[in-house]
This record gives sequence, C-alpha cells and structure tokens, in this order.
Amino acid sequence: MSTKKEPKELAKQFYTVMYRMRRFEEEVFEFYKRGLMPGLAHLYLGEEAVAAGACVALREDDYIGSTHRGHGHLVARGADLDRMMAEILGKKTGYSKGKGGSMHIMAMDKGILGANGIVGGEIPIATGAAYSAKLRGTEQVTLAFFGDSASNEGTFHESINMAAAWNLPIVYIIENNLFGISVDIRRVTKEHDLYKRAEGYGIPGEAVDGNDVYAVYEAVSRAVERARKGEGPTLIECKTYRWQGHHVGDPGEYRAPEELAAWKAREPLVVLQEKGLLSDGEIEEIRAFVEKEIAQACKFAEESDY
Repeated sequence: MSTKKEPKELAKQFYTVMYRMRRFEEEVFEFYKRGLMPGLAHLYLGEEAVAAGACVALREDDYIGSTHRGHGHLVARGADLDRMMAEILGKKTGYSKGKGGSMHIMAMDKGILGANGIVGGEIPIATGAAYSAKLRGTEQVTLAFFGDSASNEGTFHESINMAAAWNLPIVYIIENNLFGISVDIRRVTKEHDLYKRAEGYGIPGEAVDGNDVYAVYEAVSRAVERARKGEGPTLIECKTYRWQGHHVGDPGEYRAPEELAAWKAREPLVVLQEKGLLSDGEIEEIRAFVEKEIAQACKFAEESDY
C-alpha cells in the first residue's frame, strides 16, 4: 500500500503515472490521425489525477469497473503498455487479441473488469464484483469509475441502492468532466453537486478537486478503508475536465474556450508540480523514462499483426 511511502516517493509515483497516461493518450491520438486505428477512442487527457490518485489506494487483488474513457484506469493500474496500444490498434498481440479495441479494453490480470461502451454499463458489473467479494469473504474492494452523465442512468441508482442496502465493499467514483458528449451536465441536473445523491441512499458522499491527485488519493483511501472494514459503499465526485471532444473525431466546439483555458491552466501535472515536492531535474528524469516506455509501446503495436 502506498500509505507507507515517503512524500517524495509518492510524488514521483504520481507524476510518473500521470505523465505516462498523458503521453500514451497523445500517441493514441496520433495513430488515429494517421489512419492506423480502427474506430474511435475517448481520451482521458486532463483527467489523469483521478485514476492516478484512486488506483494507488488499492490492493493488488482489488477490482476496477472502467468506462469507454478507460485507458487512464489501465495505465494507472499498471497494465502492460505494449498490449494496451496493440489492442487499441486492433492487433493480435493486444489484451483481447485486437477484438475489443479502445472501448472494450480489459486487463483481468490487474483486476480491471473491462472498459464499457455502454454509458453506465460498468456500474452493475463492478457492483456484482463487490457482491462476489463479500460472499467469498476476501476483503477485496471494487472501484466503479463512471462519468457525470452515467450518474443519470438507471444503472447508477439501482446499483448504488443495492450496494448501500447490502453494505457492499465498493467505492463509486464520478469523473465529472462536465460534458456527456456535447451536453453540459449543468443543463440536465437540478443539483450540480452530484455527490449529494449519496444522501438519498444513506451512504457517505464527498466532492474533491479531481485535478489534485493528492485530494483524490486521500478521499479514495478513506473510502477504500471503510469498504474493506465492511462499512459499505461511498460516493466520491471528482470535479475535472476533459481537454478533447467526446472522442478523437469530435472537435468539442460546443465548449467555451475560456472555460477550457482555465481548466488547462491548473491541469493535474501543474497542480502536482506546484506542491514543490519534485525538482526540475527529477521531473525531466521521469519524463525521459516514460518517453522510452511509450516509444516501445508504439513500436510494438505498429509492428504487430492485425
């Protein structure tokens, strides 16, 4: 568990994981623009602190329910970058032999039960994994990641009601990036603080700065500890922002340019750097290491057979 790590070591881990996500996604976008990627991908650029902070709070045998915007969850969990990139390009060497692609990528060896192309589709799957863990008495915890729009789906309400009633070991994490495709979540919900929905189910709810990896880590760590002790689920809303459109083919012109600029000015890597835990030299060393990893993953994926 990362709680035993020194502040410097934890900062290095967070920066490495977030920069790895950033560069992985940027290269996915490049593959799309070069016409080498079948279908579409939904990029996690700008939201890196959520997955990085949340996944560090887990044990190796815990579970994750992911979304159509799921690359970041796999990277944060330590999934194999070569197999991930190959899967996204539809290659035989990918996690699902190229047949799942970006929206259905999974890494069962890391407890990731699969990304999901259906909005909110992962929520009942993750809840089922938590139910299984409770029945087996393993003390495993599940994280269910989903977006703001998924919190308006019936799967959210049905699953969270069941998890609350049965005290299941699960943490529900809303990655509120404010937009479901082109729809501003603030136009389609009366209450804009989505974490307050927890009150109706009698469970704890909390909102955190989704661009601050430490804020996410601390909140999720508390919730995971509760769940592992048999005290039931928690709902955490991480307020963040996606930089790109809904997917790689969407220019995202429905968003106000000044809003995007404001969020980019305090993006996850900058927020972490401003804490002063890492020197410029340490950051450059991390970046150089990650660049080699990403270059290798791209080479592996390109050279693999479709």
